[in-house]
Amino acid sequence: MDANKTNLLVLLFSLFLTINLSSAQLRPNFYAGSCPNVEQIVKDAVLLKIKQASITVPALLRLYFHDCFVNGCDASVMIASTNANKAEKDHPDNLSLGGDAFDTIVKAKQALDAVPNCRNKVSCADIITIATRDVITIVGGPNYEVELGRFDGLSSTAASVEGTLPQPTDNFDKLTSYFAKNGLSVDDMVALSGAHTIGVSHCSNVFERIYDVKGEMINATYQAQLKESCPRDVDPRVVVFIDPTTPGKFDNVYYKNLQQGKGFFKSDQVLFSDRRSSPVVNLLASHGQLFSQAFANSMIKLGRVGVKTALNGNIRRNCEAFN
Repeated sequence: MDANKTNLLVLLFSLFLTINLSSAQLRPNFYAGSCPNVEQIVKDAVLLKIKQASITVPALLRLYFHDCFVNGCDASVMIASTNANKAEKDHPDNLSLGGDAFDTIVKAKQALDAVPNCRNKVSCADIITIATRDVITIVGGPNYEVELGRFDGLSSTAASVEGTLPQPTDNFDKLTSYFAKNGLSVDDMVALSGAHTIGVSHCSNVFERIYDVKGEMINATYQAQLKESCPRDVDPRVVVFIDPTTPGKFDNVYYKNLQQGKGFFKSDQVLFSDRRSSPVVNLLASHGQLFSQAFANSMIKLGRVGVKTALNGNIRRNCEAFN
């Protein structure tokens, strides 16, 4: 058996194990008795928002990651700051989160509350989870079954964000430490990084990558393209696609780009340049369907991070404020 087939079997086996390790309270039919149409109601709100602003797709996916990596998937990133408390969303690492993503969750919550039997029954954390799956599916990604039953967090502070979110300039060891803290493996990290296939970023986040290379692998033609899109005096509001080949489309071309030195961030390219993760990059670059499966399973695993219960959470009446 050749090395690629062996790696494929190993990854498939790890995915099988992952999908069967579920938090006891989470289940696909959690709202079957209280709000049976929850997923359709949320999806309708998501579709309407995307028609108004296509940037909603990458914005929602990024919102989900930023929420789950800070004290778990509990919608704490939604909380608005007050005079007495600077909330998560106002930490510097979260200031670039898209307003359309927040608005989508607010609108979905309003749509749910307009249905009498659903009113104040569905957590904001679960709404984010459903909406994120929906945007992935809408752009051609996997239509996986979401686990539901999260409660909303009771705390949100800017201080809690410090040192929890991966940075564009992180090396491999730093990246793996962030994921490991959330119970996510190297395979999960590589699969979830594939979210950048539909990602966008501000030019300022890639300046070091294109103007101060320091021996980092980068395709010369791609570097020239990035410099053209992101000159040093660029308006900080300018947004560029992370995947230069098939922007806005959910596919495994992200990994093929890495093989060619076309990683947007240093933290993207290191997945291919480091021998500990390059075999997985090569595998997912060669098997689009396997990428979809791996991404879906790792998203489900991410959704189990820091899940709140009725003992340390509640169902918010307003996603942007504590009850």
